[in-house]
Amino acid sequence: MGGPRHRTLLRLPGVPAQAVLGFLAQLTQQVTPVGTVLVVQDASGSLTLAGVTAAAFAMGVGMGRPVQGRLMDRRGSRPVLLVTALVHVSALVALVVAAGDRLWWAVVALAWVSGAGLPPVSVSMRLEWGRRVPDEGRTAAYSLVYLVQELAMLVGPLAFGVVIALTTTSLGLALVAVAAGAGTLGFTRALRSGARGTERERGQVFADRRMPVLLAVVLLLGGTLGALQVGVPALATARHVPAATGVLVAALSVGGIAGAAAYGARSWRSRAGVRLVALMLALGAVLAPLALVESWPVFWMVLFGGGLALNPALTTSSLLVDEFAPGAQAEAFGWVSTAIGVGGALGSGVAGVIGERLGASAPFLAASSLALAGATLATVLLRRDGTG
Repeated sequence: MGGPRHRTLLRLPGVPAQAVLGFLAQLTQQVTPVGTVLVVQDASGSLTLAGVTAAAFAMGVGMGRPVQGRLMDRRGSRPVLLVTALVHVSALVALVVAAGDRLWWAVVALAWVSGAGLPPVSVSMRLEWGRRVPDEGRTAAYSLVYLVQELAMLVGPLAFGVVIALTTTSLGLALVAVAAGAGTLGFTRALRSGARGTERERGQVFADRRMPVLLAVVLLLGGTLGALQVGVPALATARHVPAATGVLVAALSVGGIAGAAAYGARSWRSRAGVRLVALMLALGAVLAPLALVESWPVFWMVLFGGGLALNPALTTSSLLVDEFAPGAQAEAFGWVSTAIGVGGALGSGVAGVIGERLGASAPFLAASSLALAGATLATVLLRRDGTG
C-alpha cells in the first residue's frame, strides 16, 4: 500500500492492525446514509421522510465531531471511541426496529443520534500516527489515513449491496453496523498511545486567526465534493444512463486512493500552505471540462483526475491543523469534518438549483468554481504566514 514512506509507517508496531481495524470500523460511514434511505423508504414509501432521515444523520455527524474532538483532547481517544461505538451501533439497530414499527419521529431522532455517535476513527488514526512519526513523516501518515478511509467508503456500499441481496435491507444495515462496531472496539484495543495532551500542551482551536480561514477553505472543498455528488447522477439520468452513476462515482474514489498513495510516497519541500493553494487550483482546473465532456470514458478519467487532487488537498489541510492548532488537534480535526459536511450540503444544494435551471452540466461548473474559490481564499493563509 503506497510507497516507501507508507511502508515505513506500516512497519511500526501496531500500525498494520490499526489500519485494518480502522478500515472495518469506518464501513458504516458511507453505508449509513444510503442504508437509512433504503430502510425508511421501504418501510414508509416516502422519499421525503427518507431524505429527512439522511439529513438528520449528517447533522448529527457535523454537530458531534467537534464535541468528540474536545473530549479526545482532554480524555484521550479510547474512552470516546468506546462510548461512540456503543451509541452508534445501538442507535442504528434501534432505527431499524423503529422503522419496522413505523415510529417515524423515533427514526429521525435515532438517525441524528447515530450520526452524533459515529466513532471518530480517522481522527484517532491521525492523532496516533502523527505522534509516532517525525514531522517530515506526517504527510505519509495523514495520506494513509485518507487512503484507509476512502477504501472503507468504496468497499462499504459494495459489501452492503451484497448483504442486502442475500438478506433484507434492514438486516443488512444492522449487520454492517455490528461489523463496524466490532471493528471500532478492535481498533480501540490496538491503539498504542490513546494519549491526550497535558495541561501545558493543550491549546485553543481558534487561537491562531488562520484556523477559521482554513475551515472556510475546507468548507469550499466539501462544497466541491457535494456538487459532484449531485452532478454525476443528474447528468447520468439526463443522458438516460442512470446505471453509469456508480461507475462514475467510483472514479472519484479510485482517484482519491491513488492520489493519497502517491502524495504520501514522496518528500515535499514546499510549505503545506503553498501546496494547498496548488492542489485546489489543480482540482478546479481539472473539473472545469466536465461541463463539456460527452464521452463516458473521458468523463471517468477526468473524475479520476479530480480524485487525484482531492485527497492530497484533505491531507494538506490536516498538516495545517497541526500548525495552526497545536495541542487541540482532535477538536480542530472535528471542526474540519464539520466544515466538510456543511460544505457538502451547501454544494449539493447549489448544484441542485443551478442544475435544474441551467442544465445537467451546470453542477460541474459549480464544483470547479468552488474549488477555485477555495484556492483563492487559501492564499490568505500564505499572506498571514509571511510566505506570500
